[in-house]
Amino acid sequence: MTDGVAPPGNERPEGEPGWYSRVTGVGSSIRQATVIPALALVSALIIGAFIIAVTDVDTIRIWGDDPGEAFRLTFSGIADAYKALFVGSFGSIRAITETLYAATPLIFAGLAVAVGFQAGLFNIGANGQMHIGGMAALWVGFSISVPAFVHIPVALMAAIVAGAIWGGIAGLLKARTGAHEVITTIMLNFIALYLVDYWLKSSVFQQPGRNDPISQPAAESAQFPTLIGNYRLNIGFLLALAAVWFVWWLMYRSTVGYEFRAVGANPSGGKYAGMSVAWIYVSVMAVSGGLGGLAGANQILGLEPYRGLSNFAGTIGFDAIALALLGRSHPIGVLLAGLLFGALRSGGREMQGAAGIPIDLVLVVQALIIVFIAAPALVRAIYRIKAPDQDGGTTVSTGWGT
Repeated sequence: MTDGVAPPGNERPEGEPGWYSRVTGVGSSIRQATVIPALALVSALIIGAFIIAVTDVDTIRIWGDDPGEAFRLTFSGIADAYKALFVGSFGSIRAITETLYAATPLIFAGLAVAVGFQAGLFNIGANGQMHIGGMAALWVGFSISVPAFVHIPVALMAAIVAGAIWGGIAGLLKARTGAHEVITTIMLNFIALYLVDYWLKSSVFQQPGRNDPISQPAAESAQFPTLIGNYRLNIGFLLALAAVWFVWWLMYRSTVGYEFRAVGANPSGGKYAGMSVAWIYVSVMAVSGGLGGLAGANQILGLEPYRGLSNFAGTIGFDAIALALLGRSHPIGVLLAGLLFGALRSGGREMQGAAGIPIDLVLVVQALIIVFIAAPALVRAIYRIKAPDQDGGTTVSTGWGT
């Protein structure tokens, strides 16, 4: 399977992409991971503009009396809203750093979900993996006293191992019992959430002198150093970029990644080719869990007050599902999607303050993006784009010879 020979029965005429080329990604382009999401974003912004217009009740009232003035006010309101969104995301050094800061945990968690998607597994457990990995990093963060160049890597390794074990549980259950990973990862999310609440009230983690679920802070040597002056952007973003590169290398340049995607394309075919499907399920979920653990470590070691709180992962693990869909499960696509969502988060606050647009509109735009991503045929129809198999592109196949 790794010597460049396609599986029996997958022979295709010369020049026509088959199962082997689809799974290995031979001849694939980043364009396939970016064009449809980019057009989905454009479509979402257009509909978002329409929503801004129809929710401006004062302007709607004058359409019948003075359409010209009403049109000017409507256009001005839409322009002000999107200008504020852009300024709040990229209009200054602080805005850019806040965008990158907000994108960092989303990139980690998005990669965790994307790895599972590529292997045919739906990892909804990123939140639980973040909680377990973050608590492991926190424990290392305050329990040992070593220099920062040792402390931070050890804490990160603890987060990766803890997250990998937590994710691997779901993979093991699927491999040994056939339990669906959607169900097991959802249940593991709840277990992790309440375990964290229990740990935060224990003598091991709890802040001395307090009765509420708040931990003692990580030592200064374990806290992520900032990259630029007094801005919040820290080395977590550089670690996220390293994770993007690692996932790209793992999935498209390593034998293990090839097997992940081959089993994702068709488990029966992978088994026929001699791959251990059960081992791959466990490994995929462990890798996903390790990335989720890194996201959790970022929320503890890279976010003030550098301590554990109840549900410190928030909704990041669930936002990661949308992120992986938007990025088409490609690491570069996940990076771009993470930057987009980070920009929407940081710019949404400016849009609310400067233009008087509710922050909920940002969530509406995100939801619209997901809707268009979930219906790529609709986007192709709107913008008259040929499907991948029509324009010579390649995608991961869903079966042998299809």
